[in-house]
Amino acid sequence: MIASALVVVLTACGQAGRTEEDGSIAEGERISPHADHPAIRRMDPVLLAAVRRAAADAKQAGIEVGITSGWRSKEYQQLLLDQAVSHYGSLREARRFVSTPETSAHVSGKAVDIGPTDAADWMGRHGAAYGLCQVYSNEMWHFELLTTPGGQCPEQRGDAA
Repeated sequence: MIASALVVVLTACGQAGRTEEDGSIAEGERISPHADHPAIRRMDPVLLAAVRRAAADAKQAGIEVGITSGWRSKEYQQLLLDQAVSHYGSLREARRFVSTPETSAHVSGKAVDIGPTDAADWMGRHGAAYGLCQVYSNEMWHFELLTTPGGQCPEQRGDAA
């Protein structure tokens, strides 16, 4: 009963789905691919291993790879979508940048967002060597495991819609 009341209060305050347990990483923050955080622990293990290998090689090139988003709960993904609708003014426009909980690769643990910009750029140029591919041309930070290591990444989609 108390938990249900807390969910109602947090939802009303806009905080439901934005906890560490939901996979939230503080805005503007990056965490290590080795961090003990639900956003990392709940990522697909094969994806996480590829990110860790890439991060180790990037470090050799002087690039520090951080994760700005990994696994997300359905509730957190819905919160992000709701915020995008509010920001962009329509679900159609919001969907260009944020997937629904049913279609988000973050919810299944099969997507990772990389930062800072130099790390995302490095990953965009070298990620295919690890099987990591930039999925959307409007999101240089979003990567998924879409090829075998050393393979060819599929053509990028214009956006998440």
